[in-house]
Amino acid sequence: MFPNGKITPSTLSIKDLSWQVHWDKERCTLCGRCTAVCPVHAIELGVHRKRLIQMPALGEIGQSNGSSSVNQVYYGVRQKTDPAYACVGCASCTLVCPNDCIIPYKTDEADKLRFHINRGGQPRRRGGRRNVRDPDPGGILDRIKFIRISMLTDPALDAGRHEFELRTLLGRILPPEENLKMLKEHGWIPPVREIYPLIIGAMSFGALSPNMWEGLQMGVAYLNEQLGMPVRMCTGEGGCPPRLLRSRFLKYVILQIASGYFGWDEIIHALPEMKEDPCAIEIKYGQGAKPGDGGLLMWYKVNKLIAAIRGVPSGVNLPSPPTHQTKYSIEESVAKMIQSMYMAWGFRVPVYPKISGTSTAQSVLNNLARNPYAGGLAIDGEDGGTGAAYAVSMDHMGHPIASNLRDCYLTLVKVGKQNELPLFAGGGVGKYGNLASNAAALIMLGASGVQVGKYMMQAAAGCVGSESDRCNICNIGLCPKGITSQDARLYRRLDPEKVAERVVDVFLSFDTELKKIVAPLGRSTSLPIGMSDALAINDSSAAERLSIRYVV
Repeated sequence: MFPNGKITPSTLSIKDLSWQVHWDKERCTLCGRCTAVCPVHAIELGVHRKRLIQMPALGEIGQSNGSSSVNQVYYGVRQKTDPAYACVGCASCTLVCPNDCIIPYKTDEADKLRFHINRGGQPRRRGGRRNVRDPDPGGILDRIKFIRISMLTDPALDAGRHEFELRTLLGRILPPEENLKMLKEHGWIPPVREIYPLIIGAMSFGALSPNMWEGLQMGVAYLNEQLGMPVRMCTGEGGCPPRLLRSRFLKYVILQIASGYFGWDEIIHALPEMKEDPCAIEIKYGQGAKPGDGGLLMWYKVNKLIAAIRGVPSGVNLPSPPTHQTKYSIEESVAKMIQSMYMAWGFRVPVYPKISGTSTAQSVLNNLARNPYAGGLAIDGEDGGTGAAYAVSMDHMGHPIASNLRDCYLTLVKVGKQNELPLFAGGGVGKYGNLASNAAALIMLGASGVQVGKYMMQAAAGCVGSESDRCNICNIGLCPKGITSQDARLYRRLDPEKVAERVVDVFLSFDTELKKIVAPLGRSTSLPIGMSDALAINDSSAAERLSIRYVV
């Protein structure tokens, strides 16, 4: 067990590890599937020694003639105790075992691994989940109730029989007189897109595996072309495959440009050959799980394909600066980046920024509201999962999305622009599985739509990570399901067509549940954006903070 037979400061016992692998010797046939499939090589076939006591048969007078012992040597599965190969609890070994003889269990001891995982002087890095569990199980969004049920006052709708237009607008929606003024003075009207209110949030080609990314794109294309649902997906920072840039499916994509500008050389070169305009351009200034901190795609995941698309050498870390280095204020950003992105596509494509949920969000919003070039604002709350953040950022920085969104919406109400500048909310939506109710609550708090990322990884691809720190190795490319890996041996486990099927399932079920929520409100032709009189919560402090009703 111990390297070179010595006990070192980082030597741990199996009891000290966060996850313990239990193996049943009697049922195991030593097929080797479990050791082959383990993404972190936490288990191995080893030689074990076992002492057996042999008792002879009793004599005629009922007394034994003595006993003997023999040592038996056999092969078996054993768990490594080196912190570098600590089990992450993904249970891939259990999934492939034909005899159900191996399974990881969460330890009942305090997590001692946290003191040893930073060997080599590197802070502990993890992706996909927050370490700190919500002190309020279920979260604020899950505790919100919808109380305005129209019956005799305003007739409610039948969610099963009425036709619904669950659509939202992306882009600056100016009043007719301002549109006319813009047309006369500039020969241009801000472009607007009609889209579905649930957007697949930014997960880059590089952060996700090729099979996962392709599966998401296939699902989005099917929803649009076969079911007529205008679902959109954001690329995240990292560009996208050249064939997508030159295909008709580009109109279902929101291209993201961020501080690293990764993949934008490929996008700019493809401009003359684009058959369709993208749905929109999202300029990322921050992520909710790591506000003020730059992202990092670790070298494990930078293979030749990713390096070629991003225009960098392969096998190197790809850090994104905390801010766009040429833009140090929102005014400068609007003047330089937003207008330059408009010009690149002939002022035909909406452009909007994405920021982290912080106390400064309202200041950004005030500046955007005064400029007609801003096509909206996306706000990312603290619960957004990312594989590119330090644990200390994920656990101790950020702002909850519900209150941050509400503040921004009420700010727009005060200046009379709540119907002009759309707000999109993300970060922790569907964290506990209640995707439709969380989205409806955010829409009624003021969002024009919601962005989800982590939920799609869980629902469409079966991510096994959890807030109890199970798995969560998105950042190092050893995902046991192949969702966030660039290793072909891992991502080939993921069938893109099955991912696409699950994406369609998620949106169809979401659509049904959202209709069930908005139908009693008597709304069928428009989303209940800002309809906060329909909301209530059983927490007086939360009710006062969100300006909704308090009920018990």
